[in-house]
Amino acid sequence: MFLAKKASSVEWKAVAAAVKTLVEEATFEASTEGLTFRAMDPSHVALVDIILPNTSFEKYEVDKPYKFSLRVEDLVKLVGRSDTKDSVEMSSTEEDMIMVKFTNGYKREFSIHLIESTGGTAPLPKLEFDTKINLTKAILEKVLSDISIVSDQITIQTTKESLAFSGKSDVGKAEIRLGKSDADVLEFEVGADSKATYSVDYLIGILKALGGVSDTVLVEFSSKKPIRLEMKLNDQGGRLNYFLAPRISSD
Repeated sequence: MFLAKKASSVEWKAVAAAVKTLVEEATFEASTEGLTFRAMDPSHVALVDIILPNTSFEKYEVDKPYKFSLRVEDLVKLVGRSDTKDSVEMSSTEEDMIMVKFTNGYKREFSIHLIESTGGTAPLPKLEFDTKINLTKAILEKVLSDISIVSDQITIQTTKESLAFSGKSDVGKAEIRLGKSDADVLEFEVGADSKATYSVDYLIGILKALGGVSDTVLVEFSSKKPIRLEMKLNDQGGRLNYFLAPRISSD
């Protein structure tokens, strides 16, 4: 028996969109603690780790650990039929299906077939980072959009006093600097100077997927290490962690 109900569809849409950036099939795990998802993209460049504790839900029931796999396209289409103010209830059925109910005056009920999982859960990277910065999501999206004009790679460089983003290609180059006291920089901790390069498209993709669910992004990275983005999905402990491997810089 598994049942999870939320008062709004916003988080489900964000979760489905985030999962879609990585994989075509998704396996969710439900326990008494809550609902989780973790997977790595086929190229092993990016990993998404989603945690929705039981307190995230208006109603949550599970009598034993329950794992279910879905085609991501089916999930995206399904939650896409919901309105923002629809309550969304997902539950298991005896026919190896997930039932989804939307309620907001206009009631709808869907059931989609589960699929057989083709892989195990990706391990969570154990990393320590030299740089920890909390930014508004709006400024990070603006930075990535600006850099994407000239490059498909973004280099992030920090010292104990500064934060710089840059990109270059045959088209040209761009550089953006933020001060640690800027309004869009909410937290700034640098234990050691850091510099690393990442894919712009991957970063833009995950931020776009989250939409307006989160207003801030916690960014952690070190030289030549993956970058980690953490975004809140709600105020009850729901969060999404995104890891992206560095790219080899030409510097």
